[in-house]
Amino acid sequence: MLPAGHRAFSALVRPRWREAAAATPSLVLRSPATLRRLLSVLAVLEQREGKLNTGSLSAITAAKQLGGSVHGFVAGSSVKAVADEAAKVVGVDKIIAVNNGAYDKGLPENYAPLLVENIKNGGYTHVIAGHTAFGKNLMPRVAALLDSQQISDITAIEDDKTFVRPIYAGNAIATVESLDAIKIITIRGTAFAAADVAGGSAAVEDGVDPKAESATEWVSENLATSDRPDLATAPKVVSGGRGLKSKEEFDRIMLPLADSLGAAVGASRAAVDSGYADNSLQVGQTGKVVAPQLYLAVGISGAIQHLAGMKDSKVIAAINKDGDAPIFQVADVGLVGDLFDKVPELTEKLNKP
Repeated sequence: MLPAGHRAFSALVRPRWREAAAATPSLVLRSPATLRRLLSVLAVLEQREGKLNTGSLSAITAAKQLGGSVHGFVAGSSVKAVADEAAKVVGVDKIIAVNNGAYDKGLPENYAPLLVENIKNGGYTHVIAGHTAFGKNLMPRVAALLDSQQISDITAIEDDKTFVRPIYAGNAIATVESLDAIKIITIRGTAFAAADVAGGSAAVEDGVDPKAESATEWVSENLATSDRPDLATAPKVVSGGRGLKSKEEFDRIMLPLADSLGAAVGASRAAVDSGYADNSLQVGQTGKVVAPQLYLAVGISGAIQHLAGMKDSKVIAAINKDGDAPIFQVADVGLVGDLFDKVPELTEKLNKP
């Protein structure tokens, strides 16, 4: 059953504004084209240490598909550089910036009231953020404060109130219609290309800061760092699974392979749960959703949970000793063999001049 405020349908819905106008001649109704001009979309931009998260640029792309005016929103300390960068995106009319270090970590307890205040102040009809850890943490709280039903992880926009999203780990696709006055949306970054930061000249304005108190205090963080490409946006990804048997073997086999391809490193949930890789590298329904040009799965059987996070990759290659492994059902290229022999051999050939 769909949540309240949503209606699933498969038939095409005819515009009814003409029929409504004929039935009520005293009521002035605007055409769909006019209504699109009245739309106003706010794209929530992520920033970290004064740098714009490139995934936020996909939110701007989705916002532009809705039509109407498109504004961006960013908050934190020293956000002027981030706001100026986002202002260069063609099609963005305005960037709203709140310069306050209290919002640096994106804690929803104080960020949500801030965002709600600016949504109300701008009279926005749609609010869009990426379906990232930041977006998934913030947007449900914003939706609750606005008494709206969130529309999560959308992959396509049919019109200003109709959206497409995967359900059941991507095994089914739902088309939902939202009747809420303010639509709160998170988008799957791999489904919308990142907007180009060039050619635009949007105005940058100060936003409203309610300075809401928060009972939550940021204590510390321990981040895994790497010189390799970011997993979420890398054009090439190599992922290892439980077949690697240990963290030592994972590092010995996968890291040289990734370096030889210039790829990011990922892992299945089984590998992460077994301690072979950090949980920031998990690919799957409960991890990161990626869609690189090349996805190489090593020692991964291909559970539904993992496939949900990578099956939109352009080319999928798999190495597994089990020829009946489900991963071969989605792979474009497959190699049946012992990964402890085949992967070092592949790495050696890739490193040859």
